[in-house]
Amino acid sequence: QVPLVESGGGSVQAGGSLRLSCAASEFTSSRACMAWFRQAPGKEREGVGLVDRYGQRAYAASLEDRFTVSKDSDEGTLFLQIDSLKPDDTAMYYCAANRNVWCRLIASDYDSWGQGTQVTVSS
Repeated sequence: QVPLVESGGGSVQAGGSLRLSCAASEFTSSRACMAWFRQAPGKEREGVGLVDRYGQRAYAASLEDRFTVSKDSDEGTLFLQIDSLKPDDTAMYYCAANRNVWCRLIASDYDSWGQGTQVTVSS
């Protein structure tokens, strides 16, 4: 397992934006599934969005169109842009990766995880 390192979280007011980063050079330059998950207190970890080995992106159907996943292979970084933040977005955000052929937003599919970065949104 290769460690992933998230950053960019913080405390923001509702309506603001954040850009989370995940240092993951081992995966961004190779054929891999890379994804963002989040977990709010007392809730299960849920998928946010992913980018597959071909650069195709997919998002959780339950989420609004406020989340954008991207990666920069030259920088070895995965990003998550969150706009129009809401208090319900408060959670620990994790990046994850695997080398599966098929990419899904299912946490058990991923064997490499970061330590998480906290996002707190106040109203």
